[in-house]
Amino acid sequence: MPHMNKKIPNITIIGDGGWGTTLAVYLARKEYPVKLWGAFPEYVQQVRETRVNRKFLPGVEIPQSVDIISDITEAVLESEIIVLAVPSQFLRPVLKKIKKFKFKNKIVVSVVKGIETTTLMTVSEIIKDVLGPVPFAVLSGPTIAGEVAKGIPTTAVVASKSSKIAKTIQEIFNSDTFRIYTNSDVAGVEIGGSLKNVIAISCGICDGLGYGTNTKAAIVTRGLAEIAQLGKKLGAKPQTFSGLTGLGDLITTCFSPQSRNRTVGEQLGKGTPVASILNSMSMVAEGVDTAKAAYRLSIKHKIPMPITTEVYNILFKNKPPKDAVTDLMTRKTKTE
Repeated sequence: MPHMNKKIPNITIIGDGGWGTTLAVYLARKEYPVKLWGAFPEYVQQVRETRVNRKFLPGVEIPQSVDIISDITEAVLESEIIVLAVPSQFLRPVLKKIKKFKFKNKIVVSVVKGIETTTLMTVSEIIKDVLGPVPFAVLSGPTIAGEVAKGIPTTAVVASKSSKIAKTIQEIFNSDTFRIYTNSDVAGVEIGGSLKNVIAISCGICDGLGYGTNTKAAIVTRGLAEIAQLGKKLGAKPQTFSGLTGLGDLITTCFSPQSRNRTVGEQLGKGTPVASILNSMSMVAEGVDTAKAAYRLSIKHKIPMPITTEVYNILFKNKPPKDAVTDLMTRKTKTE
């Protein structure tokens, strides 16, 4: 475990979206010294003055103790825990900005869910590629930001190849409203957290088309089978996908009205073009880019992922959603 300079570590959240802001609020309530970094100085100034992140977490007051900043050096330099909470496609440029700092005595925690479309790397692989082999953990699970901010009971998993790092992060984040489990399967936790967004888009499409619970249950179940097959090929443990970061996260994202990815799917199912859906959203729906990455991974590893493929076709090939569902239902019959 990296040596902590102080008994109570300084924590920086990189990324002032809904989840990053929620974690800053949550950790500040636990009396940790927290910095929250955002990329856009004018917006950061507005949040600092109003103490509310209106765009990404409306209605939640940010404690005065949270230092809201846009200077990356100030954010990273003296913190022992760096929590990465930026969208996956923006992660590499942000990491390049902080590459100059020494990470030997810092733990990098990713709460990012996605796969880089250009390289097909998971978040831990991107971090290793840019920063080298730093002390690392990933925190993931069925965690709708607004519910955590309200103190609604939630569970998540922290995964690290180092059990000491996992236990350190577990201790920092765990509370009577946010229960944290540890795990050593970094690949499984990352893949489950990323690919569930693609399946959530397909569940949303079914909602938009007016289909029922039978259809969604089928998509969640068969979608999980696709995720697990690809995950196994990428070195994950199969049992991880029946846990909180697999099935748990999948259920939340596929059924919650607050899920951005499910909402994108619903709009697609109702016939709204993908470009106008994405242009109307202030938050990033990770599943759109992840669908592209997952589709490429399925081809690269020769793994049939029919649901993922149809989501890709709808998003990037303008395939009508109804046709995609018909094609899924009329595939050659097989055993489960």
